[in-house]
Amino acid sequence: METRYYIIFAVIILTLQVFLVLFHYTLRWLLQDKFSPKTLFRISLCLGIATNAFILSNIFFRLYHNFRLNALILVILYFIALTGFMAFVLFHIGKIWFRRDKLNHVLRILYFPALIGLFGLSLYKAYTPVVHHYQIQLDKPMQPLRIGVASDFHLGKYFGGKQMDELADIFRREKVDLILLPGDIMDDNVDAYLAEKMQSHLAKLQAPLGVYATLGNHDFFGDEKRIENEVRKTGIHLLMDEAVQVDGKFTIIGRNDDLVPNRPSAKTLLRGVDTRLPVFLMDHRPTDIWEHSRLPIDIQVSGHTHKGQIFPANLLTYMMYPLNYGFKQINGVNFFVTSGYGFWGVPMRLASQSEVLILDVRGTN
Repeated sequence: METRYYIIFAVIILTLQVFLVLFHYTLRWLLQDKFSPKTLFRISLCLGIATNAFILSNIFFRLYHNFRLNALILVILYFIALTGFMAFVLFHIGKIWFRRDKLNHVLRILYFPALIGLFGLSLYKAYTPVVHHYQIQLDKPMQPLRIGVASDFHLGKYFGGKQMDELADIFRREKVDLILLPGDIMDDNVDAYLAEKMQSHLAKLQAPLGVYATLGNHDFFGDEKRIENEVRKTGIHLLMDEAVQVDGKFTIIGRNDDLVPNRPSAKTLLRGVDTRLPVFLMDHRPTDIWEHSRLPIDIQVSGHTHKGQIFPANLLTYMMYPLNYGFKQINGVNFFVTSGYGFWGVPMRLASQSEVLILDVRGTN
């Protein structure tokens, strides 16, 4: 197993211990009138041992089918801790004006509605997309072009046909000329995709100049051949380390995710491309932005980061990538990183939201 996976597992276990400690203090605060400190400690200890045993067994025995349950446990503990921390802050601010006993009583009453509200908000942000519009001016001759961009569907058990129908409606309402899908179409495999008969829903994504996609890291976790076949069956043009010129108007380049060994560089893929025409690059991970800013590329669209999906992971992605979310122009190249239309792991988002990008691109004429 690669070193990075050991690091990830170590971070997960360390994070779990922090959440369990915060859970204990939250439990002690909420139930201090109901149970003795010794009883509450025993409850927290038993829960901690059981949780660690469950997650560690999944990791060591590689029970990857339980990763969603592991993620859900961590999120539940995190939300419990986060709500408790917010109550702690409010208490220390409010005690300046209010009696401590009454303020403490009110905060304990409000704790569970606040916790439920946090879960509700995160579900809402995961399943309710926002549409962001951008205006781009290129120093090349071209007719006005409206591009729709959506990434990171992770089509699977919790995100599927209904969401694809909604996305097709969005693109139809926005009257896009072209659709770009920069990776993570499926959630590791096509099992749920086939079981839920999602092909007809994915095929609803249509545009006058075509729908183009590339594959992301979750499309290369061992089921890439079936994923490739299923995507192509829908009529979507899947670009796997290749470039294609569309109606003599512009060129689209699609790079495989860097999980693919020895994938060609964007510079290599540009060989033979007429860069007098606009060049659009789909690259799932926004890791090579500085290198690409020195190439004759006009627009790059990426995903992968999910903008961290759940706070404070967005702070980590901010440190990991040159551009972890949004828009940045570097040396005349326009870079876009979307938070994604779907989600990974658990159907929750906090400090990020499901989104669709609409790019209105104009040239010199």
